[in-house]
Amino acid sequence: MKKLFFLVLVAALLIPQVSEAQCAMCRAVLESEGNVAVAQGVNNGIKYLMAVPYVLVGVLFYFVYKKMKA
Repeated sequence: MKKLFFLVLVAALLIPQVSEAQCAMCRAVLESEGNVAVAQGVNNGIKYLMAVPYVLVGVLFYFVYKKMKA
């Protein structure tokens, strides 16, 4: 199991283009415009969309933990 994890980690580090990829349409629009502010906005939007589910699950687990402890 440790060997598999290590191989996946090495593969992810050796292939940065794949790990930093965007969808084809977003990439095409951002490359054609050349506007850095728009690209920053899209990247920030992706980060916010990715973070919200983790925050919600964290809050849910906090309330479940609090309820189980009381």
